[in-house]
Amino acid sequence: MNFKVGMISLGCPKNQVDGEIMLEKLNKSGFTVAESIEDSDVMIINTCGFIEDAKREAIETILEVAEYKNAGLISAIVVTGCLAERYQEEILREIPEVDSVIGIGADKDIVKVCQKALVGVRSSFYPDKKYLLLDGERMLSTPSHWAYLKISDGCDNKCSYCAIPGIRGGYIERPMENIISEAKSLAGKGVKELILVAQDTTKYGLKLYGEYRLPALLKELVKIDGIEWIRLYYCYPDRVTDDLIDVIAKEEKICSYIDIPLQHCNRDILKSMNRSGSYETLKELLLKMKRRIHGLSLRTTFMTGFPGETEAQFEELCRFVKEIKFDKMGCFTFSPEEDTPAFEYENQIDEEVKKRRAEVLMDIQYSITQSANKSRIGNIYRTVIDEKTELGYIGRSYLDSPEIDSGIIISSEREHNTGEFINVKITDYDGYDLIGVEI
Repeated sequence: MNFKVGMISLGCPKNQVDGEIMLEKLNKSGFTVAESIEDSDVMIINTCGFIEDAKREAIETILEVAEYKNAGLISAIVVTGCLAERYQEEILREIPEVDSVIGIGADKDIVKVCQKALVGVRSSFYPDKKYLLLDGERMLSTPSHWAYLKISDGCDNKCSYCAIPGIRGGYIERPMENIISEAKSLAGKGVKELILVAQDTTKYGLKLYGEYRLPALLKELVKIDGIEWIRLYYCYPDRVTDDLIDVIAKEEKICSYIDIPLQHCNRDILKSMNRSGSYETLKELLLKMKRRIHGLSLRTTFMTGFPGETEAQFEELCRFVKEIKFDKMGCFTFSPEEDTPAFEYENQIDEEVKKRRAEVLMDIQYSITQSANKSRIGNIYRTVIDEKTELGYIGRSYLDSPEIDSGIIISSEREHNTGEFINVKITDYDGYDLIGVEI
């Protein structure tokens, strides 16, 4: 019998890549990948468990899928990913509709797990995290013209608020030749934009080669025919070297875009987070990057309400955001995660205070974005078409990354396919989005 498998993948792009590898394994073994829950025989929920909101979303998703099983529309449910790794037996115990719960080291066994679940065998197992799949053939879940490229996983940074080292394990990385081979394969399938992801992208090379090799890797990736854009996520500020800045500035295929989650700017808060830096050192780094990388688009993430954060320290963060003028910014409130040092910290901040501070910070960013968008009217950008709508096209310039950033609403009298690059003149803006016309 030809069984159908569906997947809901939650959380970060690294988790999404894991899901794509699992889907390809299932597809090659004879499973058909379903488009919807009701068309599936077995549903895999690839969960995130990083912070409270992610855990809540994962549990709600499992319970929602459980209703389909109770209604007889699907036969089995398999839970994998970070929530499964973190809470293990609790999921099977608390949600009886779930048939299998496996840790991230068991993703390679997903075919066997699904086969057992379909014949009613409940199971759970959690191999060593070192067996986490770093590579493998993938069934892309992104549009055909762009894809994530995971270069490493795990983390040794040990930020005091972060559960990732405990969930994903220590830092591991792929050999450069292995990454380049996959990038060539993706290019051969029509992928034009690569987005490099890891828990700490800038650390790449230290484990295998004893030195930072991200600049060297980028120099090889730009040589691949068919790849038009390369974009960097999850860059750690301490490891944004002059060599990396120079490569981004020099190589046309590397987008002048960098995602560099800073979390805060106050020296004492950063120290309590087990991170380094201060208002002045971070400012110096970011201004150097802006000075040396023409048209740099900076994305960051901040956390409000870390234990002990005073109003004065929060106001310092607000001044920092106003001064640096990030192109893109996300903000989340501190989530006290068990098994992390910050969970035990004194001076925990009230939830309402955390939320208010996050809202204030995002309001500041919105004003910065409006001003930046206004300044771009009249500019012409090379733009990739992401989507065709009844009113025209939606695309992105190098300034914007797919799924997390805004884009350009494009008017054009010509017919285009997704993945095509065109030149667009910006004529207006609407909120976070730019509006333009093809020229």
